[in-house]
Amino acid sequence: MKRLKSLLLATVLCLGTSYTINAQAKTAHVDVNEIISKMPAMIDAQKQLEKLGGTYEAEYKTMAEEYQNKIKKYDQEAATVGDAVNATRQTEVQDLTKRITDYRENAQKELQKKEADLVKPLMDKIKASITKVGKAKGYQYVLNIADLLLADGPDLTADVKKDLGF
Repeated sequence: MKRLKSLLLATVLCLGTSYTINAQAKTAHVDVNEIISKMPAMIDAQKQLEKLGGTYEAEYKTMAEEYQNKIKKYDQEAATVGDAVNATRQTEVQDLTKRITDYRENAQKELQKKEADLVKPLMDKIKASITKVGKAKGYQYVLNIADLLLADGPDLTADVKKDLGF
């Protein structure tokens, strides 16, 4: 009887351990940064953003040069013109300073909005591909390698790249 209890206990322990091992979720990882950096559509989006940023920067430089030229001119002529003219010029310089500051802030906001508009659909496409590949390979969780301290498991990066067509 004692042997039967021991055998029954050993069987229960083995089945319990087996169940625990089978109950563990299957996980894999991908390198989203690598996928983004190699994605042709993302490279095109970055070029568009650089071009737009260059346009904004050129306009900003033009405005800054105008500001510098006015300051220089007004400083040279300050002693020869009246107080009313100097006060008008001071107001003009303050307005130009505000216009330059507003332009820079608006340009940054527009650039960020354009980036979000270009990148969001690409990120959605990457996420859908990761989900598709992960499910096809039987994984319950696919994690981004950038968030992991240890990534000693299946890497689906190449499979996701292939699914995306590059």
